[in-house]
Amino acid sequence: MSDNTARNFPFTVLDPSLRGGKKPTIAHGLVWAIGVSPGKELHSLDAETVQALLAPSSSSNAHLDKATRGWDWAWLHFDTVHSSARAHVAQLRDFPEEAGAMLAETDYSIALEAEDDRVWGALPAFDDALAEEDREICAWRFAMSEELLITTRRTPIPVLGTAYRSLRGRGIPPNPAGVIDRVLRDFTGTVRRQLAQLDDELDRAEDVLLTIEHGSDLGHLGGIVGKVRRRATELRRVVMPIDRVLRDEDLELPEWAEDDLRDRAEQQIHAALDDLIALQDRARSLQDELASGQAEETNRRLYILTIVTTLMLPATFVTGFFGMNTGGMFLAEGGWGTVLAGGCCFLSMAVTFIFMKLARLL
Repeated sequence: MSDNTARNFPFTVLDPSLRGGKKPTIAHGLVWAIGVSPGKELHSLDAETVQALLAPSSSSNAHLDKATRGWDWAWLHFDTVHSSARAHVAQLRDFPEEAGAMLAETDYSIALEAEDDRVWGALPAFDDALAEEDREICAWRFAMSEELLITTRRTPIPVLGTAYRSLRGRGIPPNPAGVIDRVLRDFTGTVRRQLAQLDDELDRAEDVLLTIEHGSDLGHLGGIVGKVRRRATELRRVVMPIDRVLRDEDLELPEWAEDDLRDRAEQQIHAALDDLIALQDRARSLQDELASGQAEETNRRLYILTIVTTLMLPATFVTGFFGMNTGGMFLAEGGWGTVLAGGCCFLSMAVTFIFMKLARLL
């Protein structure tokens, strides 16, 4: 069991033979099964009630009767690493086949569908890596009605455990849509914290870029900006599909889920997307400025190299001329030949320098 769940919360006994004081076990990959009522304590659901929720029949109505059950809606959370868990959630009698198929999926996807008063989908979350910047993006799935929420995941997802622990007193929403909204708010909160960290890195890179001296190495700044753009692109690829499905005009959510998903969750996601786009624009602008600075530095160095090469060209010609092994070489006799040849070199360099000044090449 994972998802950072609190140890003090009740868990479900799915094996009736283990009742009577024996240690409870969680079968079929069920992580928790609880009945929820606003302002009340959570109820641990027994095996018969869980079975009745997954595959209701005429013989199970006693477990689902509102007058006797003591809770308003239920939350069943499964770990689909277990093949038996996938088999249980793949065939939900009161849900469309597409909902069960999505709950049993293990591949990454993002979707949101609704039919009558049933809503199901797959949403992203971060895994449970210790460092927030190292967390990878994975998917969790849900199917819900006004009285039932079923969630599945393949890897531990901290935001689900956080939503589980938050179900206390006034923190309990009136229906399952409140849990989905809470998980999305936690997800967008993590996204915004990562965006704040990336923004701080851009601030440091920008400060260095504005105060940098000529000749300093700009390569490390390019690595920082590249890292920011890479992570921002990863986050945008996740947030944008959520914003798209929530804003889909063809999606007709039931009235009980409209406020949580269409209004609050959509606003949260859209705000995070706006922050992402702003960060990407800033990173792109800073990278362009950095590229401009690198090009300017390269041009400056090439300019210096060109000047030195041009000034040395006449001297190279003089030394090459006096280096010929031919008879009758000028100044070959006498003790001042080398001095005179060196003077010719410096004189030619001076003439070249004056010419470049007059031609405004320097």
